[in-house]
Amino acid sequence: MSHAELPVRRPVPMVDLARRHAEVADEVEDRVLQVLRSGRWVGGPVVAEAEARLAGWLSRQGAVGVASGTDALMLALQAVGIRPGDEVIVPALTFFATAGAVAAVGATPVIADVGEDGLLDPTAAGALISPRTRAVIPVHLFGNRAEDPGLGLTVIDDAAQAIGTTPPPSIGRLTAVSAYPTKSWGAAGDAGFVAGDEPELLEAVRCLASHGQRGAPHHHEAHDGQVGRASRLDAIQAAVLLGHADQVEARIDRRRRLADRYDAGLPASIRPLPRQHGSSVHQYCVLASDRARVVAALDEAG
Repeated sequence: MSHAELPVRRPVPMVDLARRHAEVADEVEDRVLQVLRSGRWVGGPVVAEAEARLAGWLSRQGAVGVASGTDALMLALQAVGIRPGDEVIVPALTFFATAGAVAAVGATPVIADVGEDGLLDPTAAGALISPRTRAVIPVHLFGNRAEDPGLGLTVIDDAAQAIGTTPPPSIGRLTAVSAYPTKSWGAAGDAGFVAGDEPELLEAVRCLASHGQRGAPHHHEAHDGQVGRASRLDAIQAAVLLGHADQVEARIDRRRRLADRYDAGLPASIRPLPRQHGSSVHQYCVLASDRARVVAALDEAG
């Protein structure tokens, strides 16, 4: 039987969030209800627990929960001192937010080519350094780790697609993470984190994410000339994340097994993107000699 003739039992969505929730529904809903009944909906011990869990996964000293992965990038850039007029190198293959966050803080994104693995090419990035270049954002894609480009620039890495990758892909002064629902550790809406090892940088992120609040309640101040904003991880999203936390490794193990099956079963005309040892296989990506034909066949099969 050819691949085209294989029976399809039901349509296969790229991400089935309802199925994922069903696996942990009781745990998630109990945790959310506890938060609602507590009256502590912003900050508090639930958020601190989620921050500690994320820091542990990345082998970092600490983490700050924020409103989204995009905000995580913006806050990290601000905390390390990126200002209007600066340049930040970003990879050509990434989600819009990587370059968008750079532009949002007033800096200029400079786009560098990627290698055959889809990750930032350090040589290509190095060729783009100018007197205004201040930082580089390597993006860990598909569960694969990007390398430290070693360019003498401040590094902020984006690990949105690399939770569960081993060893942990933390190569920057700060690591930005999205916990959007489709990620390996996803909330029920937007959520994100900034992780790192320097307490003063993490405190700067926390300050900027809470209208510049530092220390005493209702005491707000600019951080290094920058005004903060509201970008806190709320306790309900933290509760959802904690409800999913114990299933993350099992889900990644299942994806690894499925990836091995795909590797063994795909025809020679479809080549899997290189996969590192320890990859969390956030996405299984392939290179095809006739992409349009493959897409059409998949659409037809459901």
